[in-house]
Amino acid sequence: MLTFMIGLVILIAGGYLYGNYCEKVFGPDDRETPAIAKADGVDFVVMKKWKNSLINLLNIAGTGPILGPIQGILFGPIAFITIPLGCVLAGSMHDYFSGMISMRNGGAQMPRIIRKYLGGKVFSFYNVIIWILMLLVGVVFVYTPGDLIVSELIGQEAVAANPTTWIVYVGIFLYYVVATIFPIDAIIGRVYPIFGAFLIISAVGIFLGILMGGGQYLTNLSLSQPFGHHPAGLPFIPVFFITVACGILSGFHATQNTLIARTVSSEKEGKATFFNMMLVEGFIAMCWAGGAMILFNKGTDMGTGAVLMVGHIARDFLGSVGAIFAIIGVIVLPITSGDTAFRGLRLMVAEQFNIDQSVATKRVGLSVAFFIPAAFILYIAKTNPSGFNILWRYFAFTNQFVATFALASISIYLYIHGKNYLVSLIPGTFYFFITLSFIFNAPIGFNLERLLGMDPSSYTASYILAAICCVGYVWFVRKRAEGQKDQILQDVLS
Repeated sequence: MLTFMIGLVILIAGGYLYGNYCEKVFGPDDRETPAIAKADGVDFVVMKKWKNSLINLLNIAGTGPILGPIQGILFGPIAFITIPLGCVLAGSMHDYFSGMISMRNGGAQMPRIIRKYLGGKVFSFYNVIIWILMLLVGVVFVYTPGDLIVSELIGQEAVAANPTTWIVYVGIFLYYVVATIFPIDAIIGRVYPIFGAFLIISAVGIFLGILMGGGQYLTNLSLSQPFGHHPAGLPFIPVFFITVACGILSGFHATQNTLIARTVSSEKEGKATFFNMMLVEGFIAMCWAGGAMILFNKGTDMGTGAVLMVGHIARDFLGSVGAIFAIIGVIVLPITSGDTAFRGLRLMVAEQFNIDQSVATKRVGLSVAFFIPAAFILYIAKTNPSGFNILWRYFAFTNQFVATFALASISIYLYIHGKNYLVSLIPGTFYFFITLSFIFNAPIGFNLERLLGMDPSSYTASYILAAICCVGYVWFVRKRAEGQKDQILQDVLS
């Protein structure tokens, strides 16, 4: 229990202090925001501060802050420390600066920001990766809420042979079509705050359940074995950080923050809208991780899948009635992230090819073009016994890999404006190491250890190669930043 409470102190107190510091580093002012300067009634629409905050929370909080921590807690109580530390120092900082830099660039989506700060070659590579990520996010966030609806609400087996499963999937897709096509305040701005209440209440309910009787089952951190022992023998680095994505750092978030950057009326709302909402996601992650540890220590099989654990945790802490609200919240999480993933993908492609999004028929055409391959990927994942596992691994890796591009852009922006760029460069370098060492070793990646005839669990060759690449990452960021700073100085002098 003590380790869990220390983690919450880190999250709340550390988040408050570091949030103030990040805000001071950026320096928000009273300039006109894109929501006002470029108002179009579709994507650039002024919305109230509280509504922006709740919508952003629901946009960024997919299944990651629930399913990830449930799996991550298998590494032991170290998760109660690394989740809040990562959330404060990496995730919340990443979300805040990506949203604020977007506002300073006219509400630009991430690909345009990447091209401006990292250059055309990096942009071309990033563009492919981010479009794939957004498509995978949409597919994953049809699959997981669909299965929860079928298994937990309808009470049937969520298998490919069950027609109900496909009917639910189609229903979610139809919602995505409507949400993607209509103006951002027509559906998202009206109904999301209601769903936000389900999300927050369910997390608070689990938290109260932990305090009122579950604390005795929470294991404290052991200095003799700080990184615990995963049941499958997986190494803490890099697997833990790949597993617990959205509760700590998610590249997907930057694509959502740039959406909300188009609806914020004042830069001074940025800390509450971007930084603090990631802290709330960290709190959600801590609650579900705590609930999972309690059930595992009570005797629940550690091999139980994360999706099934959602129902077990909800019913154990909240009872039958309360569990319904919790499960609805968990279903809403991925759905509210999935629709904005497709909306973000539409805006990115439209921005790249200069497709006017004020015309409804053009929005429909782009949306349909995305849903066709998404449906195909979903079919393959559902009908193949190992299809979803492969899909999830690629999604998890890509999700955090794209975050290193955003963090590099943030570092360059801060450097050329004479601000402390280490706040983003250090986490960016760390996650560059994490993602590369994972993909170098993983069977779905380069499988480097096996190719060299080494023990795959050692990660030795992958660690060495990833470390070398990190030196190149830092060198590139510094060189690019210095070059842009010199160019700005020349422009001013001329």
